[in-house]
Amino acid sequence: MEAFDGPSAMRLLQADAALSLIADLHVLFITGYAENAVIGNAQLAPNMALLTKPFAMDILAQRIRDITP
Repeated sequence: MEAFDGPSAMRLLQADAALSLIADLHVLFITGYAENAVIGNAQLAPNMALLTKPFAMDILAQRIRDITP
């Protein structure tokens, strides 16, 4: 199962159901909120990462490499 863009991914998966279907799915959350406002003191799962805006494209690329097996 492979998707090359957002719309094709959504056709393959249905939002939160994705994690129950694909246990090793890697997720990058991108938000304009401060990190502690989004997750507080909680820890994200090892296969998840969070990137706050604004960010440079090289930072985005690195975060994707970091979570990609």
